[in-house]
Amino acid sequence: MVDTHQHSSHPRISARLKRANGHLNSVIAMIAEGRPCSEIAQQLHAVEKAITNAKRELIFDHIDHCLDQDPDAQDSAATTAEFRDIARYL
Repeated sequence: MVDTHQHSSHPRISARLKRANGHLNSVIAMIAEGRPCSEIAQQLHAVEKAITNAKRELIFDHIDHCLDQDPDAQDSAATTAEFRDIARYL
């Protein structure tokens, strides 16, 4: 069974990722249409930035709301380990 883990930021992050997905589908279509590489690269850059920003928001939200407020995180070694674990994705 999967533990449900929701934050108030998750709908915003999901919306960002859905937009990025739409842009990525556009990039795939641009390649199929034979659009100029500079246009494709520009759109790929936008997709990459959108995903990076969504990831960053998710990680910062986790740090702000899970590490600071987790009653089980009283052990500083465990908190530091969890922080290091998620920070590697930055």
